[in-house]
Amino acid sequence: MKFKIGLLARIIIAILAAVALGQFVPEWFVRIAATFNGIFGGFLSFVVPLIIIGFIAPGIAQLGSGSGKLLGLATFFAYFSTIVAGVLAYFVASSVLPNFIDAKNSSDISNPNDFLATAFFEINMIPVMDVMAALLFAFIVGVGMTVVKGDVLKRGFEEFNLIIEKLISVIIIPLLPFHIFGIFLNMTFAGQVAKILSVFAVVFILIIILHWVMLLIQYSIAGMLNGKNPFMLIKTMLPAYFTAIGTQSSAATIPVTLRQAKKTGATDKVTDFTIPLFATIHLSGSTITLVSCAIGVMLMNGMEFSFASMIGFILMLGVTMIAAPGVPGGAVMAAIGLLGTMLGFDETMIALMIALYMAQDSFGTATNVTGDGALALIVDKFSK
Repeated sequence: MKFKIGLLARIIIAILAAVALGQFVPEWFVRIAATFNGIFGGFLSFVVPLIIIGFIAPGIAQLGSGSGKLLGLATFFAYFSTIVAGVLAYFVASSVLPNFIDAKNSSDISNPNDFLATAFFEINMIPVMDVMAALLFAFIVGVGMTVVKGDVLKRGFEEFNLIIEKLISVIIIPLLPFHIFGIFLNMTFAGQVAKILSVFAVVFILIIILHWVMLLIQYSIAGMLNGKNPFMLIKTMLPAYFTAIGTQSSAATIPVTLRQAKKTGATDKVTDFTIPLFATIHLSGSTITLVSCAIGVMLMNGMEFSFASMIGFILMLGVTMIAAPGVPGGAVMAAIGLLGTMLGFDETMIALMIALYMAQDSFGTATNVTGDGALALIVDKFSK
């Protein structure tokens, strides 16, 4: 009998091994891992638009006349979930953080990316289109196939979907644990992430708690609507959670999220359509992180804030997150404009915000993708 280690177990082993080895391995070893990560990460970035097209376009075509309703439901629940997460983060963070944070010196904190080991070489893999272009193309072609009665193009996209599924199962999934090992090895070797986490321990503990509160809310609603145990649903989605912790990318985690979401009981046609879409437009975890970190930075700098000033930021953040690339740090990069224009952050505060966000980006991303499974179940229920 052949013994097979599951994906979740392989990911956990990769993380533990990386944390243990990262403390004493030589730099050349870390750079080898960084080189592999650069190549594999570039390949993932290249494939992500193809995954979106391969799942969403035929997904809309298979849904037929119901595609417009499904798209509307998915967009509404994703935006609503993101806004609820932001409001929750504001009220909790504004009540808790003032008891622990004041205008202390924060000049010693740097962007953790500046301390990571670099790859020996890079291979530039330019995607055929960006994520938003892929979404628009998939929507246009998918809706077009529901209007045009011919089936030639539809069959072509269904076969393209099979190619993408094979690419995911044969190449991406087996190599993911090695990718995650390299990321954690580099972070442990750099040591800067641990330094930032030690300075802002209270902020991060609060954020993690809020992440899980939000997941419990999402899965309690999904479980109630579908007659399922919310804790068993969360357990089913844990491989996606741990994968996202390693990749720090909602888009790169789509293959695992999609596989686990189907195991929750949501129909294939809904998951194939919503999961790639949610990877781009649903960022409840990242919103919790951004709002909590922003309040932390404002407290450290003695700035005043109120719900009236923050609600506009949260509402705009929900829209901005739709355009955020599903890559590590994509959410905070998309939010930089809002931080400056709506909250009055200067360059130093924005740099501090980036450092705070990047140090724990993986947990926000993990919450995003895990929540996608709950939203898929909710959309599945309302689309019937």
